Amino acid sequence: MITYLRAPRAARTLPGVNVYRFRKDALQLLQNMYRRYGDLVQFHLGSERVFLVSNPDYIRDILVTNHKNFIKGRGLQRARKFLGNGLLTSEGEFHKRQRRLAQPAFHRERIALYARIMAQYAAEMRDEWQPGEQHDIAKEMMRLTLRVVAKTLFDAEVKDESDEIGAALTTVIELFSAVMTLPFFELLEKLPLPFNYRFRAAQARLDRTVYRIIEERRRTNEDRGDLLSMLLMARDEEGDGSGMTDEQLRDETMTLFLAGHETTANALTWTWYLLSQHPEVEARLHAEVDAVLGGRLPTAADYGKLKYTEMVFAESMRLYPPAWVFGRRALEAFSLGRYRLPARSLILLSPYVVHHRADFYPDPERFIPERWTPEEKEKRPKFSYFPFGGGPRACIGEGFAWMEGVLVLATIAQKWRLRLAQEARVVPEPLITLRPKYGMPMILEARA
Repeated sequence: MITYLRAPRAARTLPGVNVYRFRKDALQLLQNMYRRYGDLVQFHLGSERVFLVSNPDYIRDILVTNHKNFIKGRGLQRARKFLGNGLLTSEGEFHKRQRRLAQPAFHRERIALYARIMAQYAAEMRDEWQPGEQHDIAKEMMRLTLRVVAKTLFDAEVKDESDEIGAALTTVIELFSAVMTLPFFELLEKLPLPFNYRFRAAQARLDRTVYRIIEERRRTNEDRGDLLSMLLMARDEEGDGSGMTDEQLRDETMTLFLAGHETTANALTWTWYLLSQHPEVEARLHAEVDAVLGGRLPTAADYGKLKYTEMVFAESMRLYPPAWVFGRRALEAFSLGRYRLPARSLILLSPYVVHHRADFYPDPERFIPERWTPEEKEKRPKFSYFPFGGGPRACIGEGFAWMEGVLVLATIAQKWRLRLAQEARVVPEPLITLRPKYGMPMILEARA
């Protein structure tokens, strides 16, 4: 008979102290918990008892082996207020149905078609830049990835309104992140408070765009080869044969609209920052880009040849994973190794914490793309790196994100070096995604 242990408990704090610490510096709080208590620790976050899990084998058990015992955590359940019942927030059979309907849009052949748009839009941005200009690269990458996802998602050109749409998305993210950990969130959202008015106005702005495009496409019934066409034509062959309602289309496209531009933009921003601080890595990346592309724009066929560029992108997402924490709620009691956790446990899985474990990544704060050679990857357990989650609920757009990240880096690096401005304050801000708190002001330097 197995004798299970209870998870180690963090030292007790006064009520509200951990909530304050989490809101002030969540990354530091979670890292301190791991460093002091190890692979598994329980602590209170407000009235909620949470378990931080940082062991790759335990993470595999939660995301893959026993995934049916877990639903999304409180944060993503609350995210339904904005995202609706989309892939990121839905559960059970409805989630499986929606994923079946959306999956064909992310097949490898379909993503390869999107590659031309990714490179073309990146080239248009780089060609508008002038030597010596200073840009907030965080905003530039948001603008670029917003255009890419709108074109591939809707076959819609949003260049002229990208700032307005981006501002609405930023408002939603910042306000939601600010209140999602509050204990009385459900009550606060019903009150006539300023942040509620701003949140609803931003949401309405985005809804108008999405519903207008859905209405126009249904009216023309035209297959434009984009993701929206795929979703409109999709039929649940394994279910009742039906398609998606307008509301379901809105929820899925809003989810992919947000996730498809926000996470990749942040990953690219952090990559440009890291390259600016490591000229030897930048020089090697430039050498590969020049050798593989010879001055032409990259295509989907070049993706597999840009191996070092991909390693740079992978190492950037190790240091600054856009999705820095995931939450799961246990439906029934379960075991992790020799520990037994109760039903309804709230589990936190933090890629940021695991990606900075020194036993997997010696000198973990250093930017070393060579960690991602096949030989080095083979030495580490699978879930020592999980920027896109894992198991049946892994990010459906993972292949899209890898392709876009590598092709955008290669396209811009053909012409430019980006240098961090002297006044830049580089501070990670863990909102829904890991953003640079003060943007990323950088100076454009033309390559010789």
